[in-house]
Amino acid sequence: MGAESPKEECGLFGVWAPGDDVARLAYFGLFAQQHRGQESAGIAVSDGTNILVYKDLGLISQVFNEATLTTLYGDLAIGHTRYSTTGSTTWDNAQPVFKTDGVHSLSLGHNGNLVNTSELADAVGRGGLATTDSDIVTTMMADAARETGGIEAAAMRVLPSLRGAFCFVFMDERSVYAARDPHGVRPLSIGRLPNGFVVASETCALDIVGATLVRDVEPGELVRIDDRGLHAQRFAESPARSLCIFEVVYLARPDSRIDGGSVHESRREMGRRLAEEHPVDADMVIAVPTTGHSAAQGFSEVSGIPYGDGLYKNQYVGRTFIQPSQSLRDRGVKLKLNPLPDSIRGKRLVVVDDSIVRGTTTKQVVLALREAGATEVHIRITCPPIQWPCFYGIDFPTRQELIAADLTIEQIRSYVGADSLGYLSLDGMVAAAGQGKQTYCRACFDGEYPIEVPEGAGKYVLEDQLSLPTG
Repeated sequence: MGAESPKEECGLFGVWAPGDDVARLAYFGLFAQQHRGQESAGIAVSDGTNILVYKDLGLISQVFNEATLTTLYGDLAIGHTRYSTTGSTTWDNAQPVFKTDGVHSLSLGHNGNLVNTSELADAVGRGGLATTDSDIVTTMMADAARETGGIEAAAMRVLPSLRGAFCFVFMDERSVYAARDPHGVRPLSIGRLPNGFVVASETCALDIVGATLVRDVEPGELVRIDDRGLHAQRFAESPARSLCIFEVVYLARPDSRIDGGSVHESRREMGRRLAEEHPVDADMVIAVPTTGHSAAQGFSEVSGIPYGDGLYKNQYVGRTFIQPSQSLRDRGVKLKLNPLPDSIRGKRLVVVDDSIVRGTTTKQVVLALREAGATEVHIRITCPPIQWPCFYGIDFPTRQELIAADLTIEQIRSYVGADSLGYLSLDGMVAAAGQGKQTYCRACFDGEYPIEVPEGAGKYVLEDQLSLPTG
């Protein structure tokens, strides 16, 4: 993982498996997706009559223990691990969200980011009240359920009105539902258990609970899982697939599969192409842990430069980009990544990383490697320069925080102190990812947004409304 890599979105998990310990399945499914969000975690379960939700701030292992899981009894469950892309880090914003009117109960988890949040908040009378788009969607569905008589009909009414990148897992007392936006920006997969089904943001979560991958939830599709089996229907046609290519570059675990392709193999291919595009004479290829490993192996394979370990990652320090301030972010890097002097002393290094966002951490890594004895440090990045903000669920919402928005590659090289700096080309990244260029959202690299973004959209759009004077 690049120490300053982008803040992620969220991890989702849903399970319908009567007779199984669904809360424990949800726990392990979320545990496999802890990398997708470390601010809060929650699980909702139903015994067929009542929904019980337990959530709190912190890592999954901090929020849940044996005693807690024992109290979460039921036949179906959903789970969520969060990094905030709309709204601050507070207990109220932790998910799953829960709503009930005494007749219809609904619990929902969301991965992604809506771009028409303010419009939706005003439409349901939540302007100035709601602080997450997930809260608004849950309110909309609960309101629609009273009119339509059920959650599924309510979802079919509400989902077409949403704009942006979204994956939802939600549940009433008897059924688990999953939905994916018409562009398919975020991944969502379905797995089969011996006595039921699961859905998850990444296939590594299916693996950990012993589920067999069935297929992905299709863009614009609503899936229902209950005692009638698995039922799917479209709430919208898909205008064009726009899977976030950063899922392949960085966000997903290497042992996951996205749209049928291996994340690990795609990253190895990125490394191979990077070696072809930006060759260098050096003694050793090292990775910035952990997303850089696959690509570094590919770079070594093509370049013929031996691959080795040069940086140690402390597994017990939280991902540095989760920290709320630059000073904490800087301190976290020093705690997390430490050079291995005996491996790198006197060597010319190729350092492979997934991205450069602000540049401050890359600068620290270069300095640390030089202080440990490296004679040259050549940085190679497995994606093009990030120049545009993301409005679909990755937290770099302004151009001001992106170093490549204002500086040339040579200026970035000079700032981070590297002997050379090479970015993988857009065409090379797309080809390595395995699908055609038009299959991916590449907006952070080329500024072409597949879903129109209204003026004023951003992470704190709802909280900004809270501070506005009321008439």
